[in-house]
Amino acid sequence: MGTSVTISPATDQDAEQILKLQYLCYQTEAALYDDYGIEPLTQTLDSLRAELGEGCVVVARLGEEVVGAVRGTVDADGTADIAKLIVHPRMQRHGLGGRLLDAIEGRLAAERSARRFRLFTGHRSEGNLQLYRSHGYAQIGTEQLTRRLSLITLEKTVPEGAVPEKEAAAVAAVTGV
Repeated sequence: MGTSVTISPATDQDAEQILKLQYLCYQTEAALYDDYGIEPLTQTLDSLRAELGEGCVVVARLGEEVVGAVRGTVDADGTADIAKLIVHPRMQRHGLGGRLLDAIEGRLAAERSARRFRLFTGHRSEGNLQLYRSHGYAQIGTEQLTRRLSLITLEKTVPEGAVPEKEAAAVAAVTGV
């Protein structure tokens, strides 16, 4: 009998697995931009633990193994920044990234009153751009960070007074409500 992937809030005990998975997943981004000094590859365990304590972090588990994660924070204006959406390479292209995105959006809207979601990705990261666009995000800006990297900003708005159905279902699945 197989084990299915579950999505739930991250705990401090997940920190090491998330950091190792992050290191694995960001290798392709580093190669794409020829920059192995990017923050996801240099982040410390203490820094990640601080993010777990301050922000909203959701993980995907296959049994006890963390196979995906995503993080988010909400500012005073209700803008949620979603970051470091990662899925283990062997689990990619099966909809898990979309499930994680739905789950974090749902939690940020329901628990932290997010009214808008914002993401950033590199201009060569076609898979990321395709995923985000398929989930309703639109490009709102581009900033050239280095000769090799332009950062694309994408956003979408939560309808006034409502948590979108898809995100509400994701929250229910994550919290058991």
